[in-house]
Amino acid sequence: MVFILTLLSLMAFAANSVLCRIALGQNYIDPAGFTIIRLLSGSIALYLILMVQQYRRTEESSTVQQKNKLSPKQHKGSWLGSILLFLYALSFSYAYGYLDTGTGALILFGSVQICMVLSVLVTKHKLLKVEWFGLGLACIGFIYLIYPDLTTPSLIGFILMVLSGGAWAGYTLIGKGSQSPLIDTGYNFFRTTPFVLVLTLVTLSTTEYSYYGILLAVLSGAVMSGIGYAIWYSALTGLTTTKAAVLQLLVPVIATLGGVLFMNEVMTIRLQISTIMVLGGIALVLLSQRLYKSQ
Repeated sequence: MVFILTLLSLMAFAANSVLCRIALGQNYIDPAGFTIIRLLSGSIALYLILMVQQYRRTEESSTVQQKNKLSPKQHKGSWLGSILLFLYALSFSYAYGYLDTGTGALILFGSVQICMVLSVLVTKHKLLKVEWFGLGLACIGFIYLIYPDLTTPSLIGFILMVLSGGAWAGYTLIGKGSQSPLIDTGYNFFRTTPFVLVLTLVTLSTTEYSYYGILLAVLSGAVMSGIGYAIWYSALTGLTTTKAAVLQLLVPVIATLGGVLFMNEVMTIRLQISTIMVLGGIALVLLSQRLYKSQ
């Protein structure tokens, strides 16, 4: 069951990259509008799901004690999770205004893994030489990816996506302790509403929408984000931090294929080499952790 949940969530992550890139690359919508609709539609979808879930539980409950035990009011996510979720979504949208699908996904999930690996290494044990080498290789891979364009807007996209990856890593680590994934995800989305309203007011005069752009943002928010993140939180209960990090390395590969299929993007030699360096370096760190623990 954990395998199926993990596979579905990873496909949702990759689909978010493809949907966002299509929406922004074809100028169907601007980054702020995509973020606003994505988070609001995700909140609405999760609210409806939680209402249906609560209604069914209430119908099935035979005592007040059972009702209280199953009440979603016992689990309400966290403000920190909501802030990280909003920061991730906002940076993600703006970054894809500068990056191709595969490049953006590589930077995003490469950053996620480095942050998650560092959190484990810092809290568990000192860095071994092989771990330093792995992290160094991953960082060199990032530098190699953007080196020819350090003075162009792609550097802005890189920085924004790294910020998005750091926020998502924090959100994932918080989710490790979730006892009620769907409810926690729902409340995390609900709490982004004040930030979304502020973003709406700030960008009111510059935001551009189209029917197709709205459709893509809703699909990204309601299905791939709202439901997808709830599934991810469920999968995390059966995964170690190391396994969660390793499995997410598949997302850039899936997203790159999606970019080639739906956006006619080219998987360049530079991107392929950078992908091998980044993912290989991170995998080396993760494997060394397993060897360290087995000794």
